[in-house]
Amino acid sequence: MTTDPLHKYPRPPFEPQPQSFPGKTGRMAPEPDHGEDSYKGSGKLDGRAALITGGDSGIGRAVAIAFAREGADVAISYLPEEQEDAEAVGSWIEKAGRRALLLPGDLKNATYGREIVARTVETFGRLDVLVNNGAFQQPNEGLDGIEDAVFEDHFRTNVFGPFYVTKAALAYMKPGTSVIFTSSVNSKHPMPSLLAYSATKGALSNLVLSLAQLLAEKGVRVNGVLPGPIWTPFIPAGMDQASVRNFGSMVPFGRPGQPAELASAYVMLASDESSYTSGALVTVAGAMPVL
Repeated sequence: MTTDPLHKYPRPPFEPQPQSFPGKTGRMAPEPDHGEDSYKGSGKLDGRAALITGGDSGIGRAVAIAFAREGADVAISYLPEEQEDAEAVGSWIEKAGRRALLLPGDLKNATYGREIVARTVETFGRLDVLVNNGAFQQPNEGLDGIEDAVFEDHFRTNVFGPFYVTKAALAYMKPGTSVIFTSSVNSKHPMPSLLAYSATKGALSNLVLSLAQLLAEKGVRVNGVLPGPIWTPFIPAGMDQASVRNFGSMVPFGRPGQPAELASAYVMLASDESSYTSGALVTVAGAMPVL
């Protein structure tokens, strides 16, 4: 039985729901779907260990649930103020019969980046999949409105953080392992209202292409996912309410994607079935053209 993708999930307009960054899943209306009741695993990642940054909510939460149901032990990193959401994800991982490791901290800190890799390996005995997903986003109206510290925070979280974590992880990653970055369609179609964020995502897409070549001789695959408009806490926490109301209406599908709709892309890139896929940038954007 097929499902019409245009009407599978809620469509705008959405009700006002202001939040402060980083946002809480439970305060969103409608609440995002992370695959809690829908994702069915098939053993694609049996016996593996994964580390997912930003794994408490949004895309990272959906990927953590999917990876666990595919047979992987999962460590997630997240900001300390997101502890409640992180514990909920840990519970879903354990319900799938896998081990969960919760790692609060700030990706801007290089020491923390090294620590979460070391703790993942210490706990699980290995590291097979690294998902660099954690990110910071704050919209702007004009260039003068972007504070220097905010611009730096975008790069320290979205670019420096993945660099620290990936560099540390390579000491443990063997041939056949995988690194996946969450970039964005904004890397190719930057939004003036997300100047700093778009710039960091452009850097990440470039990093994917460079690292895929650099690590090929080690047998480590590197790929990226380019999400379009996805219904995550970033939206009410980082956009004006007029934008929230109409979020997702700009793509051909006429609605935002749900985190659950991206999980399969990460599973595909992490699994052995994608052994010849490296340096790919996979767009998941409701028919939005990204060239």
